[in-house]
Amino acid sequence: MPELPEVETTRRGLAPHAVGERVLAVTVREPRLRWPVDPALPAALAGQRIEAIDRRAKYLLLRTGAGRLMVHLGMSGSLRVLPAGTAPAAHDHIDIVLGSGLVLRYNDPRRFGSFHWLPGDDDHPLLAHLGPEPLGDGFDGTYLYRLSRGRRAPVKVFIMDARVVVGVGNIYAAESLFLAGITPRRPAGRIAAARYSALAGHIRAVLTAAIAQGGTTLRDFVGTDGRPGYFAQQLWVYGRGGESCRRCGAPLRECRIAQRASVYCVACQR
Repeated sequence: MPELPEVETTRRGLAPHAVGERVLAVTVREPRLRWPVDPALPAALAGQRIEAIDRRAKYLLLRTGAGRLMVHLGMSGSLRVLPAGTAPAAHDHIDIVLGSGLVLRYNDPRRFGSFHWLPGDDDHPLLAHLGPEPLGDGFDGTYLYRLSRGRRAPVKVFIMDARVVVGVGNIYAAESLFLAGITPRRPAGRIAAARYSALAGHIRAVLTAAIAQGGTTLRDFVGTDGRPGYFAQQLWVYGRGGESCRRCGAPLRECRIAQRASVYCVACQR
């Protein structure tokens, strides 16, 4: 599933081609996404100029003078930049045709993504109650330590909770906990402030590195140019259960935490 680095990679790839361009037309070939696409969306977006492309958590927000288009890529979705005359392929569900002669084409084999039009300054319930951005000023070890007091849930569940901090999905939580030397099973409320300071720093570093590498391609994700991300080549623990730890050589142990696969090193993580 595209996580924060993949969505940020998409945002950065779209912006040079889309910001400042006027939307000529919107074609919806398949409206049955995770939530049905509003039939009024094409008329609402057509004729608008894209002023900016923002990201909040895993949502892309294409901002115009009349409102914002909120896009979630779902489990297998991608937005690519193509010449407007390019014939649609299987699972090419939505086209946003730009005045430049390019099209932003949404492909989603599983149809778990979503397109929502937010008119004017309206917000959306999906954006409510979200925690701070992990790369923003509101996120650090002091914040994590304060919010974790009294929490019995495993620390991995804690940092993957979007109400605590957005965008730290399974891959990046596992990698950050390894680098911080914290076992994913440890109760969030039993971790010291100094260790949370280290963890927050590693979360920032891991996400920043993943963005620089274009994200992590595990199954379906590709960037706006159709190329995969390469961060998977640098993974320390995720998906490596039973293999040797690259730091100490001990076998990596795999378990399930909150129904998610979790891999960690019993020697390096305490």
